[in-house]
Amino acid sequence: MKKILLFSSLFLLLFQFSALAQKGIVTIKITDDQKLNLPGATIVSTTLTRAWNTDNDGEAQLAGLPAGKHTIRITYIGYEDVNTEINVPASGTASLSFVLKPGITVQKEVIVLGDRLRGQARGLNQQKNNFNITNVVSADQIGRFPDANIGDAMKRIPGVTMQNDQGEARNIIIRGLSPELNSVTLNGDRIPSAEGDNRRVQMDLIPSDMIQTIQVNKTLTPDLDADAIGGSVNLVTRAAPNGLRISGTGSAIYNPIRGKAGYTGSFIAGNRFAKNKLGILLNGSINSNKYGSDDVEATWKEDDFGNVYTDEFEIRKYFVDRTRRSIGASIDFQPNTRTNIMFRSMYNWRDDWENRLRYTATDIEPEYDANDNITGYVGEVRRETKGGLNSDRVKSRRLEDQRAQNYSLKGDHIFGKGLKLDWSFGFSRASEERPHERYISFRSKDATVFANAADKRSPIVTDQLTASDFELREITEQFQDQYETEKSGRVNLSIPFTAVKEKDGFLKFGTSLRIKNKVRNNNFFEYAPVGSNEDNFENMGSVPTVMHSGKDFNPGSKYNAGMFVDPAYLGGLNLTNTGLFESEDIPAEYLAANYDAKEILFAGYAMWQQQWSRKLGMIAGLRFENTSSEYTGNVVEDEENLLGKQTNKNDYLNILPHLSFKYDITKNAIVRLAWTNSIARPNYYDLVPYFNVLPGDNELFVGNPNLKASRANNFDLMFENYYKSIGLISGGVFYKTVDQFMYVYRDENFTNTKFAAAFPDITPNPIPASTDWTFFQPRNGDNVQVYGFEVALQRQFDFLPGFWKGFGIYANYTYTKSKAKGIYNADGDLRTGLTLPGTAPHMVNASLSYENSRFLARVSANYTAAYIDELGGDAFEDRYYDKQFFLDLNASYAVTPRMRVFGEATNLTNQSLRYYQGVKDRTMQNEFYQPRYNFGVKFDLVK
Repeated sequence: MKKILLFSSLFLLLFQFSALAQKGIVTIKITDDQKLNLPGATIVSTTLTRAWNTDNDGEAQLAGLPAGKHTIRITYIGYEDVNTEINVPASGTASLSFVLKPGITVQKEVIVLGDRLRGQARGLNQQKNNFNITNVVSADQIGRFPDANIGDAMKRIPGVTMQNDQGEARNIIIRGLSPELNSVTLNGDRIPSAEGDNRRVQMDLIPSDMIQTIQVNKTLTPDLDADAIGGSVNLVTRAAPNGLRISGTGSAIYNPIRGKAGYTGSFIAGNRFAKNKLGILLNGSINSNKYGSDDVEATWKEDDFGNVYTDEFEIRKYFVDRTRRSIGASIDFQPNTRTNIMFRSMYNWRDDWENRLRYTATDIEPEYDANDNITGYVGEVRRETKGGLNSDRVKSRRLEDQRAQNYSLKGDHIFGKGLKLDWSFGFSRASEERPHERYISFRSKDATVFANAADKRSPIVTDQLTASDFELREITEQFQDQYETEKSGRVNLSIPFTAVKEKDGFLKFGTSLRIKNKVRNNNFFEYAPVGSNEDNFENMGSVPTVMHSGKDFNPGSKYNAGMFVDPAYLGGLNLTNTGLFESEDIPAEYLAANYDAKEILFAGYAMWQQQWSRKLGMIAGLRFENTSSEYTGNVVEDEENLLGKQTNKNDYLNILPHLSFKYDITKNAIVRLAWTNSIARPNYYDLVPYFNVLPGDNELFVGNPNLKASRANNFDLMFENYYKSIGLISGGVFYKTVDQFMYVYRDENFTNTKFAAAFPDITPNPIPASTDWTFFQPRNGDNVQVYGFEVALQRQFDFLPGFWKGFGIYANYTYTKSKAKGIYNADGDLRTGLTLPGTAPHMVNASLSYENSRFLARVSANYTAAYIDELGGDAFEDRYYDKQFFLDLNASYAVTPRMRVFGEATNLTNQSLRYYQGVKDRTMQNEFYQPRYNFGVKFDLVK
């Protein structure tokens, strides 16, 4: 409460301080010939060697100029320069607007820009003028790649790779650092996580056509949230246009893997009213897709004689219907040129209906002869169907209902000669529900199985069982409910201040407050048939089934999935009828997982930005972030006995200095150098003080409310050279040292005495005195070093004659290396030579495009090398994410100036999602999705 009062008082103080007498100022609005804003335009006063840049709305406020006439030059990559004279009033405000003409002059020939090049120009101009190291991609450029969600669009950016879910990019990795070490914002406000135990933002939840600009900040400034060791991603939604605009997209989707069709539709409608003081934009998107995946999974074990074999094997077949809906609104009110009030909102809703048929051979044990040679295998074979209640909403399938909503109110005010005040208040909520999720499985115990251990890249386990050999194992239903909310407020004040006469400089101060709440509340029930209903489940042959052979199965026709309970039959079971089924609550499935987490994040900063000369600029600053948390979890014994709840509170302060420089070698060649500090807070569930005792496995899982935030020192050097003909060549190096990084500690000799010493407040002691346990707990490691370099090239071949001018290239490469210290193995010994999980050593993007006044075509490739994804107890158990290579193709043709037809094909290489255990030939998972095709039409009406 004290921090909230402090925040409110500071806001009022800054507002009173900023209410100064107004003095002369000039506001300039810059658009192109299509009435689209041009963000990142450079405005230079040639009389006083002063410079300004336009914001996301294409506006700039020229403050600090003496009254009278001044000559200015407006420049924008890909557009003609404007040289003109303006008159600065002695008081009040003057408003001017300029329309830049697109075009590149090459050998006295003017090349008119197509849509793709206009989009690249917007992104490159913003990137060029940002002080920190960024990558900026505009909506027009996004639309020229075949990417349905914002995650797929981001994998084209240098230093960025994505982890996939069901063939769509979901989790973002920046410069080799895992999703938990990066942050994602929407218009500067944090996006909560819809998942129950972590801070990851689900990038596949947001359609790409709802976003105007993607900004990837690889170095932070003091006014940005510091919890972004890898980088910070800001998604900028569409703003109200400068006149009437109506546009839309409609397309049909085809997925060969299941032979199903889908569709996509989107719209944008906006205009300005009240003499252009009020702008309103509404946009929406829907994507309905029917597809699936074919998957083979295995885990590996080594016996005492050096034999490596599969101890668990699965064949999985997925059937997926995924519908993604989104609606957004943007309203801005500008009563005068010194005040702008904005309201922005977005509501994303993704339904994912899934059936999964899973063949499992588990607990596989070898049989030996007298010479210790393996002669065969015995294990338990299961056949499981995943589905849901047969209702209009759940549709006999597992329904994953994910939603994310964001609302923000912001204001920008200018007072006096350039004093600026901005503020914002926001509310965000993300949630995931899984109602009436059902499973039914049958099993055959102690079955003879046939395992092929020779071909470890394509492992297979088979059996010769019939339907009558399988008895009912379980019928279950669960309801998962988890959500995260965030309430936020910010205020920033910028005051003109310069240490060098007639050079730009300002002081900026600000404070922010974020109040977060994360809750997971799941349940789980098991059902057993009773009475005469037991005969209906005597064996698998007693229930309706479906058959799935190996025909057209992507990992290979040898994988014959076989017989499964019909998902429609599972959905139609009346589990609430006590005459048919007996229900039992199973706390072991959810009790230790449920928790309630609260965080209050209070931050403040001060920064000084100074232009020392026409070429050299500097930012020096200091940021502090105070974290107060309260986590409540369950203390569970014997998997299902609730001993009680435990609440832990924590409070810590991070002080983070900053120093960066920007040097303009020429007007288009720039060097950036930065030393920054950043943090990463632990995952929510890792901080929960839960205790989960599993006596059947002699395992103890314990949360760690004392887990510290990781802290990174970051050093970055980047060179960029921009071309007037819309191009870029860049190269840079980065080095990070991350202290107190987080990993899972494992002790296989954990005793009753160790427990009493480590947790004296937990009584009675849940660990028997006579048994050694395996203990798991998230802990802080010592130090990890991450370093590497990246290079990028964007270039139009305008220097070539005739037809060849239409070609262009987009390519980038990132190399990342890491060294982790302070990680212990299953025996408690220090491991050496480890890399940080998630660190992909090589990332490559490349595309070749051709564009003329009507036709556009692009072929795009994306490659990510293999990297360690999760540490096991030792090197044998480490899990790796295998290399991936995607090839995509898209083309479009302008039927009229306002209408374009297009076609897209993605994943033409049929790239699978593959994990391997320890060594690359030991497959853990190999999941295929096949290519996808999309054909449609776009229209855009501007008045």
